Amino acid sequence: MILDKFRLDGKAAIVTGGSKGIGKAFAEALAEAGAHLSLVARTQADLDATAQQIREATGQRVMTYAADLGELEQIQPAVHAVTAEYGRIDILVNNAGVINRAPALEYTPEMWDEIMRINIRGAFFMAQACAKVMAEQGGGKIINTASLLSAIGVPFIPAYTASKGGLGQLTKSLAVEWAQHNINVNAIAPGYFKTDNTQALQNDPERNAIIVNRVPFHRWGNLAELQGAVVFLASEAASYVTGQLIFVDGGWTAT
Repeated sequence: MILDKFRLDGKAAIVTGGSKGIGKAFAEALAEAGAHLSLVARTQADLDATAQQIREATGQRVMTYAADLGELEQIQPAVHAVTAEYGRIDILVNNAGVINRAPALEYTPEMWDEIMRINIRGAFFMAQACAKVMAEQGGGKIINTASLLSAIGVPFIPAYTASKGGLGQLTKSLAVEWAQHNINVNAIAPGYFKTDNTQALQNDPERNAIIVNRVPFHRWGNLAELQGAVVFLASEAASYVTGQLIFVDGGWTAT
């Protein structure tokens, strides 16, 4: 049955940046589809709260690991903790990321490096560490969180825009190279969604109007509207899908 292909029963999934926002929505969806979770983020209290909520809602196993994935020495211990708990890694949702805002003429090397340290460097080496496990076990699914800004330009976030454009190209490169190991590598590129990170934009009447008027649906996205994409890409239903950026943006990139 086709719906059975979307089930993730017994799969072991890592979600980085999984304690809040988009990452939390991804984690909830994977657990509801049957996966056991490992949530990785920097703040243990946030991880504990999210893990408890998901356990109570789904009955799935949820472990947590506090780490800063921009620090490369913290990546391998996080991956080892997951394999020690579940014996395998079937799914990685590479969602951890940061953003800062400043005019490009005022942007500092420190601001640039902080974004690249996590959004590109950390994402690649987390994918590499998990792919080594996946290759040995016969395959797996890697899903990067790209962005609408992988395709368009927006002022005042030069490093973030560059990092998400780079992550989109990295997705394609790894998909081509790791197909030989039966590893699918794809990316979800969200548009403008209601999260804590976008609250300032939502509260700004002028910028909010620009966004809403540009989106064909004329509204912000709700986090639940991202969940179908992550379950699809993590599932057997997407076994022949790799190297793709799936834009979940209300049609912005179609205009």
